[in-house]
Amino acid sequence: MPDQTLDIPALLRQLPLFGELLPEDLERVARFTRERALARGEVLFQRGDMPHGFYAVIDGQVKLAFSSAQGNEKIVEVIGPRQSFGEAVMFMNRPYPVFAEALADSRLLHVGQNVVSELIDQDSAFARRLLAGLSIRLHGMVRDVETYSLRSSTQRVIGYLLQQAETDEGQAREFDLATSKQVIASRLNLTPETLSRIFHDLAEAGLISVRGKHITLHDPARLARHQA
Repeated sequence: MPDQTLDIPALLRQLPLFGELLPEDLERVARFTRERALARGEVLFQRGDMPHGFYAVIDGQVKLAFSSAQGNEKIVEVIGPRQSFGEAVMFMNRPYPVFAEALADSRLLHVGQNVVSELIDQDSAFARRLLAGLSIRLHGMVRDVETYSLRSSTQRVIGYLLQQAETDEGQAREFDLATSKQVIASRLNLTPETLSRIFHDLAEAGLISVRGKHITLHDPARLARHQA
């Protein structure tokens, strides 16, 4: 049974995929939903495991990654609260191409495959929302490939900082990096040393300040022009 301390239907409604379901449908999904707690560093599933549903993050962070033949780790995506993952692999009935590991103590919801399949059969609007969500993720992956292929290392870092700031250009903003610099470097297809060098160069240029995980963008508009 779902954890009675959680209002699982309310949590499901926060996910874009389930936001427009009728209350009775949410209750039905909740009956096939389980909470999963992960400690930092704990692996949720390994590459090659078979899926039986998909996951959504309540709180915390989960990285999706794979290891190369040389033993290097490449982070494909970092999943945060109110984000889901594993839907596409679930429908393909193929093993996970990545492993999932908690970057912080995290709580997840696991939604069973059967109830999702039933909703697709019964609710065409739900099926369209599911396809839209998968399409958005696909476009995001295409943008990532374009970024890694066509942009310089500095352009990647600046783009990431501006995205994290979520601010109007021309106004200085401060924020804390959501995860470690090592994870960010892997996500941007950089070495940690390269990321540190770029942070240093941007700070020397008076564009940013870095204190641990705390970042200050002194002039987002000039920072954006710097990557052009």
